[in-house]
Amino acid sequence: MQNKQKSRRNFALTVTETQQISPNFQRITLQGDEIAHFGKESEGGYIKLLFTPQGGTDIGSLSEEERPLMRTYTIRQFDPASNQIVVDFVRHITSDLSCGFAARWAESAQVGDTISIAGPGKSQSLNQDADWVFLAADMTAIPALSVTLSQLNSDARGYAVVELASIADKPELQAPAGIELIWACSDQGETLADAVQAQAWLAGQCSVWCACEFESMRTLRQYFRNEKEIDREHIYISSYWKNGVSEDGHKVLKRADADADTTS
Repeated sequence: MQNKQKSRRNFALTVTETQQISPNFQRITLQGDEIAHFGKESEGGYIKLLFTPQGGTDIGSLSEEERPLMRTYTIRQFDPASNQIVVDFVRHITSDLSCGFAARWAESAQVGDTISIAGPGKSQSLNQDADWVFLAADMTAIPALSVTLSQLNSDARGYAVVELASIADKPELQAPAGIELIWACSDQGETLADAVQAQAWLAGQCSVWCACEFESMRTLRQYFRNEKEIDREHIYISSYWKNGVSEDGHKVLKRADADADTTS
């Protein structure tokens, strides 16, 4: 595992723009000619932002024995003319300094700052061989959701349920006319799981795409798989984070949960 991580190719990128696009979203544009090969097909895929154990971005200062800490984010857009990627960050500060490296960096980043990344990794697409679709996401998954929506067939129908911190964070999402966009705002006591389960179930084969917090994912997996009996080939469901846990801790929990789910 260690050798595999050390052999991963890294790219040093420069911040060319930073913008707070809503109360709880920060948008960072990063440029580097070395990522020209990413291409438009990288949109919706993921990158790893690389940090020192102290949360800095100068990974060249690490010794041979040290490895950078990785934080995973989605490529919202790729511009092949300028070799720039757009990455959206949920703004949040935690008292636990081992969590929130990337969010703290994004809030303080200035034009001209540099950061190294690894990637890109491929996104998980929705199985569109279905009568209708059900998409669900919290704020961390909105960039991936936006790309998934843009890839739907023009005649697609179904739901896209999105959990926001507040309605002020509502993004502009482009979706086929047959997709109903539904917003669940946590500052109003609404949750993603409740909003999903409140929607009328349509007739025919449903295909599911869901990405959210770990506990919400487990609740929705139970709902879609067990209550609605969606076959595995028609469901993608993943946790992007766990409340109060660093990404490294989340990876451990996620792996254990996947192992348990496979054997159940």
